[in-house]
Amino acid sequence: MKTRITELFGIEHPIIQGGMHYVGFAELAAAVSEAGGLGIITALTQKTPKDLANEIARAQDMTDKPIGVNLTFLPTLNPPDYPAIVKTVIDSGVKAVETAGNNPQAVLPHLKDAGIKVIHKCTSVRHALKAQRIGCDAASIDGFECAGHPGEDDIPNMILLPRAADELEIPFVSSGGQADGRSLVASLAMGAEGMNMGTRFMATVEAPIHENVKQAIVEADELQTRLIMRPLRNTERVLNNAAVEKLLEKEKTLGDEIRFEDIIGEVAGVYPRIMLEGEMDAGAWSCGMVAGLIHDIPTVKELIDRIMEEAGQIIRGRLKGFLAGGMS
Repeated sequence: MKTRITELFGIEHPIIQGGMHYVGFAELAAAVSEAGGLGIITALTQKTPKDLANEIARAQDMTDKPIGVNLTFLPTLNPPDYPAIVKTVIDSGVKAVETAGNNPQAVLPHLKDAGIKVIHKCTSVRHALKAQRIGCDAASIDGFECAGHPGEDDIPNMILLPRAADELEIPFVSSGGQADGRSLVASLAMGAEGMNMGTRFMATVEAPIHENVKQAIVEADELQTRLIMRPLRNTERVLNNAAVEKLLEKEKTLGDEIRFEDIIGEVAGVYPRIMLEGEMDAGAWSCGMVAGLIHDIPTVKELIDRIMEEAGQIIRGRLKGFLAGGMS
């Protein structure tokens, strides 16, 4: 399948693995790229720029196909050494970067001068238009269904994607709620040039996370995610667990008086314990409503091949059948 996204990134299938904290390691990124998609290593999971360089090199040893790096720009008291991280990405020879969080304008000239294609994650059309104006090559349009931070507008992809198609000139992919061939065909129908998957890639053989996490996703349905940190305007969609229930109770009790310090125990530094050690109630962790569509743990290649086969069947069979006036 050829789209503007496959052409832009030099990949076979219009499927991107989103950057995920303590999930986007070399094993998963390389598996996605080797299967024809675009695998993404999460830069901020690595403790130092040197560690990031080593992680990229590990992935490049596993595949000679394009891989990308996620750079998330966060407002923090002790910000990462972003200039060193950007230099590491450029020196590694990576040709694709997914940016997220704050405006990436300051680093864009360095990435573009190195021939790197940049796709920026956006939760609204206005943010996507800004990404287009500052020179991003593509956008990842993140609907309200998504894992992690959906923004504060609460617009689902059935509305957000067609709105993006109406406004944008750069290509974009759908993100949030994407799991299978149906997702891909629907995204293409609404104007996207491919799709970005996060939660679905967590439930794969190659995802280097604890089996407890994978099983939790398979066992969950679409009703089991919760929105936390809404009063702080830093909304995050997470899978419900004991820590999340405790956090939501704090939000209810403290109301407008709540501060980040009040919930730090449930959200700060918990990812290694959850993703690597399988402590499922250690804290809040990002998971999309798409968990309701995830019922197995295939290899990455099996998953991508299945998605593309299903998408082809829908396009050539079901949709074409409607045009022919037949039933399917």
